[in-house]
Amino acid sequence: MKSIEPAIKADEVAPPRAGERILRVARDLFYRQGIRAIGVDEIVRRAGVTKPSLYRSFPSKDELAASYLRQYDLEFWERFDEAVAAHPGDPRAQIGAFLTRIGKRTQKPDYRGCGMTNAAVEYPEHGHPARVVSEANKQELRRRLRAMAAAMGAGDADTLGDGLLLLIEGAYISGQLFGAGGPAKSVARNADLLIEASLKK
Repeated sequence: MKSIEPAIKADEVAPPRAGERILRVARDLFYRQGIRAIGVDEIVRRAGVTKPSLYRSFPSKDELAASYLRQYDLEFWERFDEAVAAHPGDPRAQIGAFLTRIGKRTQKPDYRGCGMTNAAVEYPEHGHPARVVSEANKQELRRRLRAMAAAMGAGDADTLGDGLLLLIEGAYISGQLFGAGGPAKSVARNADLLIEASLKK
């Protein structure tokens, strides 16, 4: 009797769907070169798809940019939550762990800062889909940092939380400007000094 081979699942052999390929290519190009600098023609050429394929998956380039940022947002919070989970009940250590990772990333030669921050600079109009995603990410980060500052017992938790946010944003930008050896590498240490000074008040 002829043996029957187990069926091969489609997702084990099938290439990524066109929409997935487009998003992967767009993400890399948008992050490395900027959203406005990259045209749809370049994206479809590199993804090996047609323009109709792109517009079937994403109604517009603006929506493609927003999809890239929504994916970026999910990964951002995964990293943040990993730092929190590593130090349960210790917000100071949680912030330190998160910022230590940021400091290390800023030292890499291909570092281009935070995709959310970059998109907000590129799109000053508040209703733009990419800007909406970026603003939501930054508002949530501000809320969490303020809450963590309060959990540490800071007398002025909102000011401390905002100070930490300013340090983070400064690291994103200075990491691009100075590269390896720049001030962003010490963002975690500077944050700890700020926390220490705030808790003494």
